[in-house]
Amino acid sequence: MAKERIVLGGGCFWCVEAVYRNVKGVLFAVSGYTGGARPNPTYENVCSGATGHAEIVDIAYDNEIITLEEILDIFFAVHNPTTLNQQGADKGTQYRSVIYYANDDEKKIIEDSITKHQADFSDPIVTEVSPLGDVYPAEAYHQNYYNLNPMQGYCQVVIAPKLQKFMTYFPEKLA
Repeated sequence: MAKERIVLGGGCFWCVEAVYRNVKGVLFAVSGYTGGARPNPTYENVCSGATGHAEIVDIAYDNEIITLEEILDIFFAVHNPTTLNQQGADKGTQYRSVIYYANDDEKKIIEDSITKHQADFSDPIVTEVSPLGDVYPAEAYHQNYYNLNPMQGYCQVVIAPKLQKFMTYFPEKLA
C-alpha cells in the first residue's frame, strides 16, 4: 500500500467528507480547517470569517487503488469550482473551493486537473491552489456527520444530491 494525502475544500466539509468516505481506496477522510492564521481554530472562529481558514477534508488514500487525478475528477464533479467563496447557500471564505498541495509534483497534477476540467464549465474555475500548512481537525460532532445524521434537513437537501452525483458518475469508485 502506498499511502498519500490530499487536503480539499469544496464548500461545507460535511459534503466533501460524505463523498470521500465512500470512495474506494480512501483510507480516511477527516473534516477540519486550514489555510488561515489562527492556530487551533474552532468552528465558531472559522464561521466568523476572521481566521482565514477554509472548511476542508484531510484525505488519506492508497494510490495503488485510486490516483490523485481520480480524486480530483471526483472533486470537480461534486462541487461547483466556479463560485468564489460559495457553494449553494453556504457563503463565506470558509466555503471556498481550494486544494492544498504538499509538493511541486502534486501542484502540477492539480493545475493540470484544473485545465482539464475547465472544459466542463462555462465560467472560469476559481479553485485556490495553495501549499499545505497546519491542518486542524474539526470538532468531534462534525466528523462523519452525514452518516450519523442522514435524515437531518441539510443532509437530505444538500449532501445527499452530491453523494448521488458521485455514485452516478463514478460507480466503479464506490467503496
